[in-house]
Amino acid sequence: MLIEKIEEYYKEHDLNCAETMLYAANDEYKLGLDKNALKMAAGFGAGMYIGTVCGALSGGIMVISRLFVNDRAHISPDLKELVEEFLRRYCNKMGDINCSYLKEHHHNKEVRCLNVIKEAGIILDDIVKRELNSSKNK
Repeated sequence: MLIEKIEEYYKEHDLNCAETMLYAANDEYKLGLDKNALKMAAGFGAGMYIGTVCGALSGGIMVISRLFVNDRAHISPDLKELVEEFLRRYCNKMGDINCSYLKEHHHNKEVRCLNVIKEAGIILDDIVKRELNSSKNK
């Protein structure tokens, strides 16, 4: 499951939130991303290092894009709706999408941002599984 992969990568591999999400999803959904592709998530940690959009969410958007973009964004009609849903559901659950807020309200020294990332993973996994099942039934 995605959540177990998130826990493994965050705890055992010392990855930031964006890296954790992308590495875990790469394993779980068989995205086929190599080490160089995975490194692209590094700069999105800690809200792009300025406390803006949470890196776990940036990583989740990368996953949604990898799975549901038809060549490029402008010819992928479902992309906008999927990203909006992901961010809206996360904000409704956690109170905001920005790292600075999430750290203030959900971070602790024991688990750091693990619960923040796991919540993004729960929502991402729900969307991905629903969309993959939907595409199989078409």
